[in-house]
Amino acid sequence: MHNSFEGPGATAARFTGLAVTGERRLSGTLCEVTLGGGRVVMVKRADGEGAARAEAAGLRWLADAGTVRIPAVHGHDERWLVTDRVAAGRPSAGAAQRLGRELAALHAAGAPAFGAPPPGGPEDAYIGLAPMRNVTGPDWPGWYAEHRVLPYLRRAVDDGTLRGSEAPVIEQVCERLPELAGPAEPPARLHGDLWNGNVLWGADGHVWLIDPAAHGGHRETDLAMLHLFGCPHLDRILDGYQQAAPLADGWTDRIGLHQLFPLLVHAVLFGRSYAEQALAAASAASTR
Repeated sequence: MHNSFEGPGATAARFTGLAVTGERRLSGTLCEVTLGGGRVVMVKRADGEGAARAEAAGLRWLADAGTVRIPAVHGHDERWLVTDRVAAGRPSAGAAQRLGRELAALHAAGAPAFGAPPPGGPEDAYIGLAPMRNVTGPDWPGWYAEHRVLPYLRRAVDDGTLRGSEAPVIEQVCERLPELAGPAEPPARLHGDLWNGNVLWGADGHVWLIDPAAHGGHRETDLAMLHLFGCPHLDRILDGYQQAAPLADGWTDRIGLHQLFPLLVHAVLFGRSYAEQALAAASAASTR
């Protein structure tokens, strides 16, 4: 048993077995802890029930693919997650090209089904601060509509962020997903929350990924997330990806479809402007 009131330093010592020589708070939930010998770890406080378990399982599942670089997990409990720190470097075209190839290999590592959680991860997980259920489905269009788009659409309407009269624009796209989704693909091993803030350009010249919402999904979803919030050298990332595993024809036309999920999540968390972006993406998709 551990003390439920212990801080980041005591948590880092408990999981690593090393003495703590310093702490530096980075935010209300994140602390950088220096250990004996100079090793530095990140200690993150979980914001929701099962959040630390879900993130740890996701990090390990992504790391098990042996493709993209993922910080090592030292341990977790219901309150804390302890991982290695990534020493910061600068974005470079070469690292971006490698990341594209590594992402392609990560996706190709696959998943048991669309919606499958990482081994040891809970069905009730998170994307950022929003709950996210990892429930499986036999095909991507039906699963994506039922478990990724419609739950957040309903919540946005219930919260008043999106008007009930606007919901049919997105619902109609969900109904048409079988014809809009492009060629069927096997479930990919997704990072699941691949925005620029979770892409770390390391001092070692490589790109590291953190804070996943990992699950089995469509590989275009990770790439659509990179497009949504931007990323340094995105063109080189995509070039490396296409060289390793070419995307199906028309994939750029489907970016908006894959962005519906993160846009609605952001509408639920952050308000109306993201709801308007989701409606615009759905309107553009419906004209195809």
